[in-house]
Amino acid sequence: MNPHPLNIRNYSASDLEGAFQLLTSNGWSHRISNLEFLERLVSASQRVVVAMAQDKVIGFGRAITDGISNGYLSMLVVAPEWRGRGIGRSLVEEIVRGGEGVTWMLRASRSQAPEFFTKLGFMPSFDAMERARKHTS
Repeated sequence: MNPHPLNIRNYSASDLEGAFQLLTSNGWSHRISNLEFLERLVSASQRVVVAMAQDKVIGFGRAITDGISNGYLSMLVVAPEWRGRGIGRSLVEEIVRGGEGVTWMLRASRSQAPEFFTKLGFMPSFDAMERARKHTS
């Protein structure tokens, strides 16, 4: 029997504080300033999933998509002590499920990200362009 049962499921409002804690303690504090901002991001996203273990959010994924042609995987975070167990893969698979006609894009800026996402069928693209956000204080 697995001593740490794991559940990948759609995000619910009760996950807000746990997701905020996970994100801000794993490199997203520069982008997620408070609970209200995260709540706004989640409500503007079409696909948001969490990985749960022992009633705690240990993984989070968020995407923006029209569900027909285009999709953008915006966030994927797994708590360090849970990495290497297929949780990130399961979160991505849940996000892209049913979107076979969708071209999914992402920004793989962390050093280990290209290798991880290549295993999931993503490949480097020379077609994308970016207009960076303006920094506001």
